[in-house]
Amino acid sequence: MSRSLKKGPHIDLKLLKKIHGKKPSASSVIKTWARGSQISPEMVGFTFGVHNGKTHTEVLVSAEMVGHRLGEFSPTKRFTRHGGKMQKELETKQAESEIAAAKSAKVADAAAPKAAPAK
Repeated sequence: MSRSLKKGPHIDLKLLKKIHGKKPSASSVIKTWARGSQISPEMVGFTFGVHNGKTHTEVLVSAEMVGHRLGEFSPTKRFTRHGGKMQKELETKQAESEIAAAKSAKVADAAAPKAAPAK
C-alpha cells in the first residue's frame, strides 16, 4: 500500500541536511542507514552508501530513481543460484564439452595443409 498523499513522501531529514549546500560532483559517498527514505529530486547526482545489513553499497542516484526508496538499490540477500548437485553436474558436463570442442577445433586447424600464397 502506498503512503497517503496528505502525509507526503518520507525523506530522512538527516540525509537532506547532509546534501544541503553541497554539489554532487564535489561530495564523496554519503553513508546512510535510512533504507526506507524516498529519493527526492535534490538527491540526483549524489552517491549514497546504503547499508544492506553488512556493508554499505554505493548507489549513484539518477533522475529515473526519483520516487523510489534507497533500499531498493541495495539488496540485502545474495542470490547464489537455483539447482543443487544435479545443476552442478550439468554445468561441469557442459564446460567439459566446450573444452573438448575447442581442442578438436585447434587440432583440425593444425592438421589442415596451408596453401601457398598466389603470385
